[in-house]
Amino acid sequence: MRAPVWQAVRLAAGTASALGLARFAYGLLLPAMRDDLHWSLTQAGVMSAANGLGYLFGALVTAALVRRVGSAAAFRWSMVLTAVALAVTAVSGHYPALLAARAAAGVTGAVVFITGGVIASRIAARASSGAPIVVYFAGTGLGIVLSGATVPALGTHWRIAWVGMGLAAGLATLVSWRAASPGEEETATTAGRARLRPLRRMLLAYLLFATGYITYITFLSAYLAERHAPLTQVTLIWTSLGTAVVAAPALWSRPITYWRGGSALAALLVLLAGGAALALASPAPPLVLASAIVYGATFMSVPAAITALVKAETPPADWTATLAAFTTVFAVGQTAGPWIAGILADHTSTNATLAWTAILCAAAAAIAATVGHHRSPAPPATATTATHQTGT
Repeated sequence: MRAPVWQAVRLAAGTASALGLARFAYGLLLPAMRDDLHWSLTQAGVMSAANGLGYLFGALVTAALVRRVGSAAAFRWSMVLTAVALAVTAVSGHYPALLAARAAAGVTGAVVFITGGVIASRIAARASSGAPIVVYFAGTGLGIVLSGATVPALGTHWRIAWVGMGLAAGLATLVSWRAASPGEEETATTAGRARLRPLRRMLLAYLLFATGYITYITFLSAYLAERHAPLTQVTLIWTSLGTAVVAAPALWSRPITYWRGGSALAALLVLLAGGAALALASPAPPLVLASAIVYGATFMSVPAAITALVKAETPPADWTATLAAFTTVFAVGQTAGPWIAGILADHTSTNATLAWTAILCAAAAAIAATVGHHRSPAPPATATTATHQTGT
């Protein structure tokens, strides 16, 4: 058990880079970039939407890419390109150039996210445990902690921040390089096809989650800036949020592994909606901090729960195609979410972005709660037994 989890820890450098840095750290940089480049909240939201659009394209091409080069090679070289995309974001302040750089980071980030999830699922099958999957997604928190501890201190120097994150992503590439062993690569005969019909309600819940969750972390720093939060508060909130993501496996590994049907997913979404609503109750620092901790402890466990459900309901040969289809829907949601929420916030306030997250995640929870029970996993045995439990 220890070896598979350690492999998942190294693999988690992928989500630290592709999500923690390339996706979510933009929220920290948004106030400085907005002030320096004179953006509206709508423009800031479109910048996040560009990353989501790139993510959508990446999700669409991942299955074909895996058929051509295998999951390990796709993961590794997308990590390299993610680091490059982050560093390139510092080159120009022109809006179209920044849109292109954010879109490129989205493309490569999606490939890392999907292929890493497939590799983590194979590790989990060998270990007869959901822990490697949750550990993989928890790596996102490492990227959030790193950016939260460093970016606010840079103040208006957003270009330096992007270069620094590019270097950090390069280091993450080295850490994760050997986490996908050759035996876990896929060939043209095993890339499979998407199996969505049995999981269609989960797919809808995932769409609502994607459309809602992303606005909270995109506009959190803007919400704090509107309230003139001091540097120490911003740093504390972001590092606490990231630390909660890292701690999430201790909370959610067993529920995701053993709870039946959509129970774990529904519980996660209820807490996520409640966490977002908590900051709406009052801008008092203790409540905003509690909101960020609840958010961090839940949001990256939602993709982990979805991945575990895909693993349980589809044959291993179809994991990549099915996860790519789910990630495509996810990308559609997180492309539209920041743009629409940004428009609402321009006409009201940044409170609208928190309300958006709370409402959509609550609706997703209601749908997930209606999903029927699946077979409970048998007690851990051998890798062969675990493979049989996936439906093969």
